Amino acid sequence: MIASLDGIVGAVALDSLVVEVGGLGYRVYASPAVLSTATPGGRLKLFTHHVFREDQQALYGFRTVEELGFFGLLLTVTGVGPKVAMAIVGSRPTPDLQLAIMQQDQAVLVAIPGIGKKLAERVIFELKEKVAAAGIAVSGSTFAGAVAAEGEVVGALQALGYSLAEARTASRAAMANGAVGTTLEDRVKAALRVLARD
Repeated sequence: MIASLDGIVGAVALDSLVVEVGGLGYRVYASPAVLSTATPGGRLKLFTHHVFREDQQALYGFRTVEELGFFGLLLTVTGVGPKVAMAIVGSRPTPDLQLAIMQQDQAVLVAIPGIGKKLAERVIFELKEKVAAAGIAVSGSTFAGAVAAEGEVVGALQALGYSLAEARTASRAAMANGAVGTTLEDRVKAALRVLARD
């Protein structure tokens, strides 16, 4: 199994690129974010998921181990294959996707091309517990409690009339500050101060 590639970009296509390592060129399917930063002749390291089937072999590449791990988690969902999983992972930062699953926010998933309401429901249903158990990356750390805390603050801000995007941004900015108290009230107040500055 090929776990990672570190080499020179040989070519870039619409949905994949070629990474040349030791005289061999490996075709790697990647997200638009990866493809847009890849330059032929430039060096690139990708963490890879190797799909090996009777009729096909394919490599899917990611910039971080977190993206790779989330991709593997998505593949455990009924009806989600590598292309759909890649579309989800490539749509936005992994913590945002994981938080959306924890909060059962179907709108985030349905906004991704190729993801309908039923598939979004299935992804949330099948992964909610797994994402919570694994913990997710928030403010640079992997800690499920931080996600729960952020979810509480986001919910409280939404109840006050803020949009989901505004609530998430304010909650993360407040929690990144580090000087936020431990109670929900303290965290909501800190987030409201962030919103007041904007």
